[in-house]
Amino acid sequence: MTFTVAAKSAPLPELLALYASVGSTAYTRDPAALEWAVRQSGFVWTTREEGGPLLGLVRGVTDDVSILFVQDILVHPNAQRRGIVRALMSAVLERYAHVRQMALLTDDGPEQLAFYGALGFHNTRELVKTPTNAFYRTLNVDLT
Repeated sequence: MTFTVAAKSAPLPELLALYASVGSTAYTRDPAALEWAVRQSGFVWTTREEGGPLLGLVRGVTDDVSILFVQDILVHPNAQRRGIVRALMSAVLERYAHVRQMALLTDDGPEQLAFYGALGFHNTRELVKTPTNAFYRTLNVDLT
């Protein structure tokens, strides 16, 4: 089946179901916070099959000039490995191609590193000509 990508959000029950399907309990335990976060996002792109349920979402923040940060990119487990993440990221990259810096945080698995590398992203650990550091801080989580 084919899916469509659209620059729009989805109703809260669908958002909660999608985030729950990938185990993102930080959002699902506070539906009002998820709804607020999505509403305040600089961009939200979703994908679904015609007339079907929400399959995937990418959202983030941007000033549409110098920075774009991809906050969430997720696909329902039943719809993974169908090109949905690539389609969502391609839509974002095309729309914001003029933005000077794009950033995202992701897991450290070889699949993620290869995938985002193929989209033109660089791991800051590998930058030699322009050394860059990425710093991360989060509430209520021991990072070490």
